[in-house]
Amino acid sequence: MNLQQIRQYMPWIALVVLVALVGIANPGFLRPANLLGLAGDIVPLFIMALGLTFAIYIGGIDLSVQSMANMITVVASVYLASLGGWVAVLCVLAGFGLGMLSGFVTTRLFVPSFISTLAVGGICFSIAQWLSGNRALNMDAEQRNAVFGWMIGRTGIIPNELFIAGALLAICLFIERRTTLGRAFKAVGAGELAARASGINVARYKILAFAISGALAAIAGLMFSVKLSGGAPTIANGFLLPAIVAVLVGGTPLTGGVGGVLNTMIGTLIVAVIRASMLYFGIEATQQQMLFGLVLIVAIATTIDRSKLRTVK
Repeated sequence: MNLQQIRQYMPWIALVVLVALVGIANPGFLRPANLLGLAGDIVPLFIMALGLTFAIYIGGIDLSVQSMANMITVVASVYLASLGGWVAVLCVLAGFGLGMLSGFVTTRLFVPSFISTLAVGGICFSIAQWLSGNRALNMDAEQRNAVFGWMIGRTGIIPNELFIAGALLAICLFIERRTTLGRAFKAVGAGELAARASGINVARYKILAFAISGALAAIAGLMFSVKLSGGAPTIANGFLLPAIVAVLVGGTPLTGGVGGVLNTMIGTLIVAVIRASMLYFGIEATQQQMLFGLVLIVAIATTIDRSKLRTVK
């Protein structure tokens, strides 16, 4: 087995090594109840990273997902009382629509995706501020439990969030590997010019990739609001960098075309273990962001396909 073959298994190896190291330092970490609780807590981040995977898979980036999740927490908190369960549909449609806007600006107006999604993220932040009056909002606890209580409940010892994460992973994996849409995403990420020359409507598929990213960010925001019983324009701040790290560490490079959602699951588990280890070792929140920044640099340096880059600007 050569180095290239070993490389594809590096995320799995890294996960096992990290779990072993933290388990040796703190044996209580390996208790099944603790591991299940850790996995349940990381689900909103995983769903956000899952959507971000599609944007990166096609060779783009979506910097609006954190602001999108923030906005959705406010939307869910404001409209739960009047719409009931239908507020979930409103949230997903809002995410899908704003994601399409990012894709449209990128493909039709030829604005780089990091600029277009950053701008859409600013729109989301402004909407959240306007709807909330720039303050934290609370849900009615009884209504939240009646409509969305199942999302934060348990089946036996397993958090229901894990079933939601598993269902979304299965859907995304099916899209990626078993549909024309998924094959088109791979073709666009592997070589946009070649995909266009082969007759693929590149603009349409890029818009759909950003729309899926927005919709999944909205679902992550809905889960945030349900878990915290409220929302605010900044409630999900600090999740963008770990979400990007989860995608890249999992093996989906910024140049696109390889990796995918299953890789993101492994990357998210790695991020979860890193976060847990920092808590066990008493690393402060400000230092945690610094560490994630360093991990992001290493992830980009080790996963990026330099054959697609003639210059670095």
